[in-house]
Amino acid sequence: MAASYSFDVVSEFDRQELINVVDQLRRELVQRYDLKDSNTEIQVEESQIIITTASEMTLQSIEVILRQKATKRDLSLKIFDFQPPESSTGGRVRQSIILRKGLKQEISKKLSKIIRDQLKKVTVSIQGESIRVTGKNKDDLQVAISLLRKLEEDIEVPLQFENYR
Repeated sequence: MAASYSFDVVSEFDRQELINVVDQLRRELVQRYDLKDSNTEIQVEESQIIITTASEMTLQSIEVILRQKATKRDLSLKIFDFQPPESSTGGRVRQSIILRKGLKQEISKKLSKIIRDQLKKVTVSIQGESIRVTGKNKDDLQVAISLLRKLEEDIEVPLQFENYR
């Protein structure tokens, strides 16, 4: 019986690194002279981050700092889905940042179709919010991974490859 190899394609992020990024952002807000008196509040929830601050200009500065801190901690910027800012009470501004996690159904279908069209020796199955790629040859799986890495630029979520066996 021939051996079968597989790997999973997922879109995840390290939650602890995200918490660290937000903590660094809060520390910088307290230290920076231009942001010190903005009374900025940052709430981290399961699927989003909510930032409430004094003005849109302050909000833009916070967004730049958030992106810098995330990049330094190897978090993909694709996990952040910045929503348009909205007015809040007291003339303040609120912005919601949705955290992308998991492969949506349409992205999974698109990726599996591309893999099936270009690589005939592997099978692809969608399993919830991940994709499993299976093949009889490890080299075919390596080709599939390199194909997905090239496609990653055009996809709005980051891809990781797990359970390679």
